[in-house]
Amino acid sequence: MPATPADHSRSADAGGDLARDLYEELTEDLLYDPAIGRATMMGYPCVRLAGKFLASFDDKARTLVVKLPRERVTTIVEAGDGLPLVPAGKVFKEWVAVATPDRALWSQLLAEAVTFAQESLRQT
Repeated sequence: MPATPADHSRSADAGGDLARDLYEELTEDLLYDPAIGRATMMGYPCVRLAGKFLASFDDKARTLVVKLPRERVTTIVEAGDGLPLVPAGKVFKEWVAVATPDRALWSQLLAEAVTFAQESLRQT
């Protein structure tokens, strides 16, 4: 679902970068959990849960990148809401890149990424 200007805290006309601002705002909301912190991944800003990567923001492509179960990534890609992450020609099957800065979708995907990371921590 495409984002509307009401979905964002700042507009591009005001000098903001909608996608980056939305990423920063939504990931800031995750920091209530002391196990979640900011870091970098492949040179891009990211958030991690106890060392497990959750999400990143690709500054070049202007996309949210989240780590989710393979089946969920496939569903998102098939629905046309995201693209597989393919850095240097290698498909990362548990990662999806979402270009449209949609508050509801990005918030949902970040919550799913937290759950996925929590589940993977329990399995180790």
